[in-house]
Amino acid sequence: MQNYFLLAVLTLLSLTGCSLVADRYVEWEAVPPEEFPVLRAVGYAPLSLQPGQNEQHKMLMALQASKLDAYRELAEQVYGQRIDARTSVQQMLVNNEQLQSSVQGVIRGARVVKSYPVGDSYATELELDFRDVYQLYQAQQPQRRIRHVRYY
Repeated sequence: MQNYFLLAVLTLLSLTGCSLVADRYVEWEAVPPEEFPVLRAVGYAPLSLQPGQNEQHKMLMALQASKLDAYRELAEQVYGQRIDARTSVQQMLVNNEQLQSSVQGVIRGARVVKSYPVGDSYATELELDFRDVYQLYQAQQPQRRIRHVRYY
């Protein structure tokens, strides 16, 4: 009886061992999205309020600030905006109301379309083509799916 049990256990182990040893080849393929949207954002910065020793320095500071504002707007479009609100009521009257917003994210692949003066401000237009973003991320971490599995 004990020999039959031992023989049955060894037979089961050898059969399951064979299935674990079987080798396979997995063929992968890239999965591109069906469409690639293009996002646009415009950032503004006042020229006269910029710190600087002369007009050229103020212009460069406004140019940089408008570019950062445009990047913030792109981040809002891609990642959304976090809103924190707090209201306190005392004796049935609004006593204090606070509202905060924040944006956090990484924008890769955006390009400056143009920067130009608008009155006392500078404007910078950015464009983010998701086809370029897709290609950047494919170079780092390709998204793939199984095309075919072949067992040997």
